[in-house]
Amino acid sequence: MTLIIDDIFLGKLKQKDVLACKQLYMQYADAMYNICRRILQNQTEAEDALQDGFIKIFENIHQFRNESSIGSWIKQIITNTCINSLKKKKISWQELDEKSEGESDSESDDKDDKFNFSIEQIKNAIEQLPNGYRVVFNLFMFENYSHVEIATLLEITESTSKSQLFKAKNKLKEILVQSNNTHG
Repeated sequence: MTLIIDDIFLGKLKQKDVLACKQLYMQYADAMYNICRRILQNQTEAEDALQDGFIKIFENIHQFRNESSIGSWIKQIITNTCINSLKKKKISWQELDEKSEGESDSESDDKDDKFNFSIEQIKNAIEQLPNGYRVVFNLFMFENYSHVEIATLLEITESTSKSQLFKAKNKLKEILVQSNNTHG
């Protein structure tokens, strides 16, 4: 997945060389589309975000300093593009309620440990999460953002990010157990 960016290739990108831009796009488009799908949960919106993101990438390639990997720079732009799309939708964020505050993220019910879920079951369950839960869950679990980074990206508090993740995990478990009881 990592594309080595040497000074010559970077120079071509900065000069808007069509073949270099195409190579960069072909290298990263599939992975970035997957990020868009996880965050936005809608094929059309994901495609739009991917296109908008790559337009921003090519318009701002002159700002890339080759101090980090180009992949992480691209991922940041794509993620921000998706987050901006979500902000336009006015997603609601819920603070952790008092009942849940004392509970730990890592607590689990022993009765649920006997279930083995397929990747497809887990993907479907994640898609059923409310938007706020799903976005934080995906950013934390799949994109490896910290709660501080998520809070900054989404313009929420760090505690809201933590509570969304906590609630997402509980809801995900509930959906999976319910699905297993229905189909199993």
